Amino acid sequence: MEPIKSYDAHLDSKHRLTLREAPYEYYNVRAYGNGCYFLEPRQLVRPKALDEMSQSEVDAMLTESYQQSLHGEGCSANKFFDALTED
Repeated sequence: MEPIKSYDAHLDSKHRLTLREAPYEYYNVRAYGNGCYFLEPRQLVRPKALDEMSQSEVDAMLTESYQQSLHGEGCSANKFFDALTED
């Protein structure tokens, strides 16, 4: 594989290396004993958000569990986890 860019770089006073025109903001870095470094781009993404209906169902189940715990029964999140694994 041929490089698309080649340049010399140096570490600054805080031992940082700057990548010029880097297409990504985050990288996974692997350092090897022979002095080589391998950078693999990473993109941080938001986890899938619950839709409004699912969120209201979760709220209702948690409220019900909480109210049961006020009456001396144990509070369990099992209903919540079971609802997430259905589908």
